[in-house]
Amino acid sequence: MTILVTGAAGFIGANVCRALRAQGRAVIGLDNYNDYYDPQIKRDRVAALCPDTDIRALDLTDRDGLAALFDEAGIERVVHLAAQAGVRYSLSNPHAYVDSNLVGFVNLLELCRHRGVQHLAYASSSSVYGDSATPPFSEDQRIDKPRSLYAATKAANELMAYTYAQLYGLRATGLRFFTVYGPWGRPDMAPLLFSRAVLAGRPIEVFNHGKMRRDFTYIDDIVAGVIGALDHPPQDAPPHRVFNLGNHTPVELERFIQVIEDAAGRPAQKIYKPMQPGDMVETMADTARAHAAFGFEPATSIEAGLPGVVAWCRDYFGENA
Repeated sequence: MTILVTGAAGFIGANVCRALRAQGRAVIGLDNYNDYYDPQIKRDRVAALCPDTDIRALDLTDRDGLAALFDEAGIERVVHLAAQAGVRYSLSNPHAYVDSNLVGFVNLLELCRHRGVQHLAYASSSSVYGDSATPPFSEDQRIDKPRSLYAATKAANELMAYTYAQLYGLRATGLRFFTVYGPWGRPDMAPLLFSRAVLAGRPIEVFNHGKMRRDFTYIDDIVAGVIGALDHPPQDAPPHRVFNLGNHTPVELERFIQVIEDAAGRPAQKIYKPMQPGDMVETMADTARAHAAFGFEPATSIEAGLPGVVAWCRDYFGENA
């Protein structure tokens, strides 16, 4: 059984490839290596985490290329992690989100449908909750008031996948990730941004004057959830489900910064700023459904996970990066 992982050079994708290969599974990946952040980080990440995975340079909007890959590899399951990420970037670059997250997703759905894929597990996001839900966020709460175009595209993905499940019987599972962090993480997100800045003695921008809470979830816990969901395809009609994958333990932003300071051995220089458009004040995952379905049990606190991020930043970028 061959598993396709899209976004395989990304943070979550490379770690999923690594875990699947460690289990002896046949994996093929694709990634377009775009320049949303430095593509060299993606290449280095692949070399460090999953060097034995065959990752093709391919864009989701390339329908012919995708079709050829499906025909060549005999793909039976798909872990779809490729997307144009970033809440704030979506405010200034909307077309990138439409191309990758909407056009690319329907291209993938069509191939899964026509090539008889057994199960599609795809990345959604905690950002879909927007202004509709109140913490702790549960999968039964409404998601009709997104705060960014990025969030809207992820909510649309869930509706599109549900439609394909209902019309064509495509088994599909949406995974709402909550602020994933760890070594080799995305350099545009707070764990790496703050760690690098504190190490280098640069100031950090603290939005909403620090009055924010995030459900930071360690990468190993997320990978366990992705594979658990992949191995438990929905059996109901229509065969579509959505799960929260989070730590179920929101952390005050100031505490998060303090853990980084302790690991770096120096204080942060904080510049307090107002709330940014598209951001959410608090996220918190209700993970009861994922626990019941496949035993999802996140176990990594920021006190256990963040020091490794700081150490990795020091090693990869250097003290003055």
